[in-house]
Amino acid sequence: MGRAVKVAARPRRRKAGAVRLSHVGPGGAVRMVDVSAKPATAREAVARGRITMSRDALRQIRSGAVAKGDPLQTARIAGIMAAKQTSNVIPLCHPLPLSHTGITLRPLADGYEIEARVRTSAQTGVEMEALHAVAVAALTIYDMIKAVDKRMVIGEIRLVEKRGGQSGDFRR
Repeated sequence: MGRAVKVAARPRRRKAGAVRLSHVGPGGAVRMVDVSAKPATAREAVARGRITMSRDALRQIRSGAVAKGDPLQTARIAGIMAAKQTSNVIPLCHPLPLSHTGITLRPLADGYEIEARVRTSAQTGVEMEALHAVAVAALTIYDMIKAVDKRMVIGEIRLVEKRGGQSGDFRR
């Protein structure tokens, strides 16, 4: 058998104008960012995504004929629960006290647009909570209607806007 060789990670040289990643410490070690010195401020994030599906799947949802129950109401609850549990799923996220999580499902010709709006007053933002909420809401719809349509597509999950924090406001 060969000998194991330990290779030390060499820090990469930063190019002029390169963004330093806050989750990567000296020597490339992954870390949770220390936000203890930051003031708590009002923050909000909005994320959106889509789920597309067959006409038959849409018909069943819109007519209330899904055997498992209402996928849209269940997706709203799942999205809210997901936002509250983000730090349990994404390793470097801080647990945050959420003051509001709203999930909106807009009917489209081929599925639904899912929007999550999340608010807090904390030392770090809620972008991940909003993105996580959208993803889980879409997965919940998929789970509840997969017996009718296994070809559904979940996609276009993105941050639409964020307010508050050191990095300022963002709008796609």
